[in-house]
Amino acid sequence: MLNQKLQQTLLQKLSPQQIQLIKMLEIPTTELEQRIKQEIEENPALEEGEEEEEEETTDEQEEEIVDERDGEEENEDEPVRSEEDEFDFDDYVEEDEIPLYRLVVNNTSLDDEKKEMPYASGITFSEQLLSQLGLQEVNDKEYQMGAHIIGNLDDSGYLKRDINAMVDDLAFSQNIQTTAKEITKVLTLIQEFDPAGVGARNLQECLLLQLKRVNPQTKDIELAIFIIKNHFEEFTKKHYDKIEKKSNIPKEKLKGAIDEILKLNPKPGSTFIENSRTQQFVVPDYIITNNNGILELYLNSKNAPDLRVSKTYEEMLNSYSKENGKTKNHKEAAAFVRQKIDAAKWFIDALKQRQNTLYQTMLAIMEYQKEYFMEGDELLLKPMILRDIAQKVNLDISTISRVANSKYVQTPFGTFPLKSFFSESISTDSGEEVSSKEVKRILMDCIEGEDKKKPLKDEELAEILHEKGYNIARRTIAKYREMLNITVARMRKEI
Repeated sequence: MLNQKLQQTLLQKLSPQQIQLIKMLEIPTTELEQRIKQEIEENPALEEGEEEEEEETTDEQEEEIVDERDGEEENEDEPVRSEEDEFDFDDYVEEDEIPLYRLVVNNTSLDDEKKEMPYASGITFSEQLLSQLGLQEVNDKEYQMGAHIIGNLDDSGYLKRDINAMVDDLAFSQNIQTTAKEITKVLTLIQEFDPAGVGARNLQECLLLQLKRVNPQTKDIELAIFIIKNHFEEFTKKHYDKIEKKSNIPKEKLKGAIDEILKLNPKPGSTFIENSRTQQFVVPDYIITNNNGILELYLNSKNAPDLRVSKTYEEMLNSYSKENGKTKNHKEAAAFVRQKIDAAKWFIDALKQRQNTLYQTMLAIMEYQKEYFMEGDELLLKPMILRDIAQKVNLDISTISRVANSKYVQTPFGTFPLKSFFSESISTDSGEEVSSKEVKRILMDCIEGEDKKKPLKDEELAEILHEKGYNIARRTIAKYREMLNITVARMRKEI
């Protein structure tokens, strides 16, 4: 049975302006410029440039205006066209005519510098292999099979697709009847292509392909091939003592073979991709300078562009409001103009709020980490979390998180991501709170200075830090080590 009832509830709902501001806070400077250009394209009431101040008319100018009006009254028979008449709303709302603003796009300013950056064009990894395949003496069927194999290689140059599965793929997709033996024959041909190791089905096969192509085949290379073929699992786990005992290989010869293996590339395809990858440059959102011991903070000029509401659209709206007869088309046109003007004002206000929020947040961070910005030593970084800055600027933690995300600051010591200045606190024996970055720095120094034949375990690293006065557990050491991309002690071992 359906019942109707009246109920009142209190809900918190973000306004469109608040949602727009939140999205504006998240984007960095490089994306902000594109966002502004997009808004200018979509909203014809928004223009680039500073807001024009209305000039005050002097007594002499008023007399000239009165004289002009007197002259106009004497010539009443002559048609006079005022500035407001330049924009006819009937033409503006004409259904068959496309407005000019939809046909013309001007996203540049007179102050913009026109710079052209040439990009080097080259062939892809697959195209390079296909060009080598074309130089081989193969028939049409073998060429199509080879192209299918090359298309199944991943970015590292490995073939992850099963041979039998490719037999079915060729039959269904290209109507090519073949066998696993024929595909393996073509795969063996591709494995002779450059870079060495391409077309391998696993790491062991990749290393063997590279070792067999080394010229000349020295005793170290022959021993390396033996190790990869027969003791690959022990090699990957760096159990060199087991290899030494099982094969009766002297430690000196084993070291020479291991050195040859370490020279190989486990991802042969990545070399080509990294060379063809375009360089990306970081544009800082903030600039901090040290002026004779005084820190000065600047926002990137692209964070505060000059935008204004179109004077043309304001005049159009004013002229319509003075008219007496209002048709349906006039009302629709006025509503459209008013909507675009309001959207332009909201966008300009959002940019100003974004600029103010960015500046206040970075100013609080700069004052909190003043010693670091003065000296540039990571050991001077204080423990700082999002709540600390949120309390200083009286903003929500989520707002500080959005500001810190994807933002960069340029300092006298380099350009760093803003979130790198946030860190947890660790207490020392003296009760002092220090940053986790200081602990990571000491941890890195200990690992760099360790004996690679007997690398330090996590328990030993924890004892070293305890001796230095840092109360830190072994599991925390493991967490920091993983954050620094440092492997366990066994994997750092060298002969």
